[in-house]
Amino acid sequence: MLFNSFGFWLFFVLVLVIYQRLQHRGQNVLLLVASYFFYGCWDWRFLGLIVFSTFVDYFVALGIEGADSRRRKRLLLLVSMTANLGLLAFFKYYGFFAQELTELLHAVGAPAMVPTLRIILPVGISFYTFQTMSYTIDVYRGDCKAARSLLDFAVYVAFFPQLVAGPIERASHFLPQVLAERRPTAIDFRDGLYLVISGMFRKVVIADNMAPLVNTIFAQKAAELSGWEVMFGIYAFAFQIYGDFSGYSAIARGVSKWLGFDLMANFHMPYFAVSPSDFWRRWHISLSQWLRDYLYIPLGGNRGGTLATYRNLTLTMLLGGLWHGANWTFVVWGAIHGAMLCVYRALGDGRSPRAEQASPLRRVCAMVLMFHLVCFAWLFFRAESLTQAITMLGCLGTWGAISPLAQTVAGLIVFFCVPLLALEWWFDRHHDPLWLTQVHWGWRTAVYSYLILMMIFFPPPAPAEFIYFQF
Repeated sequence: MLFNSFGFWLFFVLVLVIYQRLQHRGQNVLLLVASYFFYGCWDWRFLGLIVFSTFVDYFVALGIEGADSRRRKRLLLLVSMTANLGLLAFFKYYGFFAQELTELLHAVGAPAMVPTLRIILPVGISFYTFQTMSYTIDVYRGDCKAARSLLDFAVYVAFFPQLVAGPIERASHFLPQVLAERRPTAIDFRDGLYLVISGMFRKVVIADNMAPLVNTIFAQKAAELSGWEVMFGIYAFAFQIYGDFSGYSAIARGVSKWLGFDLMANFHMPYFAVSPSDFWRRWHISLSQWLRDYLYIPLGGNRGGTLATYRNLTLTMLLGGLWHGANWTFVVWGAIHGAMLCVYRALGDGRSPRAEQASPLRRVCAMVLMFHLVCFAWLFFRAESLTQAITMLGCLGTWGAISPLAQTVAGLIVFFCVPLLALEWWFDRHHDPLWLTQVHWGWRTAVYSYLILMMIFFPPPAPAEFIYFQF
């Protein structure tokens, strides 16, 4: 059930009408039923995985909170980590590592006896396993209390707006909202309307119109592409993945606002970043904060000296890349971001007082450089294999005349994506992504009309699934 489908909005309107007529406990029962139905529409066979994770972490957290020894708490936490990471490893990584091991054994002349399985990846498994893991870790650390109601905790795990693609909510932020009485206000409706419309625009107009262009370029023989086609193809993918994922996150936040919930912002104009650390403060914020709090800091963070800090940054980004998928392209993508973080950190990373006083021209130059470094990494993220990525990278040395395909891609990027950047630049100047919701209704009407008309007059050739559903 896609957010940009009539089926979803029919489902949501029905849920919302019933939801507004129920008291708190009835609302939570409805949300749980609706969430399981929503997930079941993708593949009902994997509902058992969510239920399993819910039961394991609910009882583990209660056990941790009631344990009278540190050893027992650690043992219970290990149970949760093993269960969650075990599911993730089996469904997401078994096939990849089995294939790699088989090829390695063949290379050294050893018989390969590794069993291979055709495993379907459950949608959203990376998101809800990280969310439940963070809950048990937070209870272990004493950062939040264990939920007493299984119903309330199940809603926290399975809340349908953010179930399959985040944001990855912390229990300390989201669970109290599940426990509290909720009556959406006029402000919630106002903010939700902006988030839904802007999110739909990013998905339908930006992402889905860039998708066929990107697919066309990456489907061709890499060696036959020109530098122009590769460059504009990477630009198109940069806007496709941003429009797709930030669009999903915005719609999820908007729908949640109408239900009385406040999800964390997952994006904050990432292509205006001036450094890698600034980019990760703006892109997929819930994941970057998760990696920081549950991986980078436990590894030692920046407390062990320069070399240890670089090691921790690199390991964190390598595992962050592997989180995205079982392919060497994602590992290389993570390694590139890890290297960028280390290099920028060695150069100061914009933390000096002079960086805060940089001229507008210098800041724009830093943004342009960072955008192109991110695009360089996106090539490996999007490529089907390392061979394709490296071959396409080599094509950047072959320019010549601009082909009709490159001209078409460039023209559509300017037409569809430049207005989005201009609008976000306007918002960035006010340091508030929801700034538009507070201006005169006439300005809001004009912007909403533009976004809606663009969706009406420039529909994509074919609707596409959200990219992050595969993660």
